[in-house]
Amino acid sequence: MTSPLLKKHGSKRERSWDGHAIFSGGFRPFFLFASLFAILSIALWLADLLGYFSLETNLAPVDWHKHEMLFGYASAVIAGFLFTAVPNWTGRFPVVGWPLIAIFVLWLAGRVAMLMGDGVPYSLTATIDAAFLPILGTVIAREIISGKNWRNLRVLAPVLMMGAANIWFHIDMVNGGLGTAPVRLGFGSVLVLLMLIGGRVIPSFTRNWLARREEGKMPKPFDRYDTITIAASAIALAIWTAVETTPALGAVFAVLGVAHIIRLSRWAGFRTLSNPLLLVLHIFYGFIPIGFLTLAVGMLWDNPLINTGALHLFGIGGVAGMTIAVMIRASLGHTGRVLATDRALNVVMIAVIFSVALRVIGAIWPELDWAITGSGLAWIVAFGLFAFRVGPWLVMPRAGR
Repeated sequence: MTSPLLKKHGSKRERSWDGHAIFSGGFRPFFLFASLFAILSIALWLADLLGYFSLETNLAPVDWHKHEMLFGYASAVIAGFLFTAVPNWTGRFPVVGWPLIAIFVLWLAGRVAMLMGDGVPYSLTATIDAAFLPILGTVIAREIISGKNWRNLRVLAPVLMMGAANIWFHIDMVNGGLGTAPVRLGFGSVLVLLMLIGGRVIPSFTRNWLARREEGKMPKPFDRYDTITIAASAIALAIWTAVETTPALGAVFAVLGVAHIIRLSRWAGFRTLSNPLLLVLHIFYGFIPIGFLTLAVGMLWDNPLINTGALHLFGIGGVAGMTIAVMIRASLGHTGRVLATDRALNVVMIAVIFSVALRVIGAIWPELDWAITGSGLAWIVAFGLFAFRVGPWLVMPRAGR
C-alpha cells in the first residue's frame, strides 16, 4: 500500500515515513504546538494576573511566564525552523518519524514539567526542561558537520548559548536567585539568532520576489556590514547579561539601534508594500532596532519601566513577530500552498502589533492595567487564528499529494 505521505519532492526518508503526516517534517509538530502553547501559557498567566486562576508551579507566576515564553515557545519555533532549514543547507535527509517524535516529546515533557507544583521536586523539573536545547543543538550540529556545511555552524552558537542560559536559569532559581541574568542571556541569544537568520531570509525572499517586478532598488546581500553589526550586537548583549543597566551601555545600544535601522533599510522593504507576507518580515525585524533604542532611553534615563517596555518590544515585536511570520511562510511553502496571506493571516500579524503596542504602554504606565490585559487578549487572538488557519495544514499531507 502506498503511503499517504508519498512526496514527489523531498528526501527518501520523507517518502519512507508511513506514520501520521504531522511527523513528516520538523516544522509541523513544533509550529503547531508552539502556537497552542503560546495560547495556553498567556491565558494561564493572564488568568492568574487578573485573579481568576492560581498558577501554582515551582516558580512565581512572573518567573514562569518569562521562562516559558523564552525557553518554551521560542525554543519550539527555533527547533521547527532548524529541522526544516538545515536539510536545505546541507543536502542531508531531514529528521522525521521516530527521531522527530522523541525530540518533540522531550520539548513537550519540559512544558508539562514546568507546570508541576510542589509535588514534583524542582531538580527533576529542571532536568527534564533543560535537556531539550542541548539535545537539539547536538542533533543540528551533527547534521551541519556531517553535511560539511561549515558556514552555517554560526547559527549553532546562539542555540547552545540559549541552552546554557536555560541551565543557568534553573541553577539560579535553586540557589534563591531571580533568574534575571539568565533571562537576559536567553533574550540575547534569540536576538542574535534572529539577526543571523533574518539577515539571510529577508533579503533573499525580497530579492526573489522583486526579481519578477519592474526594475528598482534590490536588497543588498549579507556582507561585512552585516557581520560587524551582528558581532557588535552580540558583544553588547553579552555585556548586558553581566551588567543590567548603565548609561554607557545605553549609549552603545543607541548606536546599535541606528546600525540595525541602516541594515534594515538596505533590504528594500519599502518595495514590498503590496506583499504582506514579505512586508511583515521587514516590520517585525524593525522591532529589534526599536527595542535597542528604547532600552537605550531607559538606561540613559535610569527608568526601569522603559527597560521593561524594551524587553517586550524585543519579546513580542521581535521574537514573536518574526517567528509567527516565518511560521506562516514556511507552513505555506512546505505544505504546497501559494505564498500569500489571506484575511485571517493578515489579522494574525495585525494582532501581534496590537499586542506589542499595548504591552509597552502597560509596561511604561503600569496604572493602565487594561493595556496589559488587552495585550494578552490580542496575543491569544493572533496565535488562536494561526492555529485555526494553519493548524489543519500541519496535520494533513502536503497539498496535491
